[in-house]
Amino acid sequence: MQKNYVNYGNCSVGKPGSTLEITGARFNLSPMSDDFKSIILGAIKQVDLSKVWAQTDHISTVYRGKEEAVFDALKAAFLYAYKEGVHMTLESTISKGCPGDTDSDYTLELDDPRVNQAETEAIDFPVIGKFALYPMGSDNYMATIAKVVNEGIDRGVVTGSGHYGTNLGGSAQDVFDYLEYVSHTVGSEVSHYISQFTLHCNVPEGEI
Repeated sequence: MQKNYVNYGNCSVGKPGSTLEITGARFNLSPMSDDFKSIILGAIKQVDLSKVWAQTDHISTVYRGKEEAVFDALKAAFLYAYKEGVHMTLESTISKGCPGDTDSDYTLELDDPRVNQAETEAIDFPVIGKFALYPMGSDNYMATIAKVVNEGIDRGVVTGSGHYGTNLGGSAQDVFDYLEYVSHTVGSEVSHYISQFTLHCNVPEGEI
């Protein structure tokens, strides 16, 4: 007989578990350097976390809070970890409206959410990457995906598509602005969505 190790209560499509519009991000920074530990921890410690709930363990880091605050902190962590000539990858999962979510683990300080912007807006460098989007509980989810992809093409940051993902490229600032647009747009149209993205900087040149 199977044991019930977890219980998600009355979770169902269209009924977010959180009532406070909480957005969550779980991410990993992977600099290809012998000094990876100090690069990762140094960047994370440099981020102003006063507007998000944050937790870092041996696996990854989680930020939770208002959408703008979460993207502000996530972008800052990536930008602060940049080192010239060091190939680095950011892997992140964004979620909003999960029926299994709760109103715990959030910050009450929701005013002026972009507390890192003044320090990070001058940091910029080229990135390439990909993202995948999963609007949940919608019969018209492909139209939602097409809408944001078309916007990305207009912005010049969606560079192509392939199996299981859409390609990204451009400046780090522009790509993050677009990813936040995706979150805001999809979050206003469906009760729950997940997006996953990977960004690379200082990718080695040459033919694959």
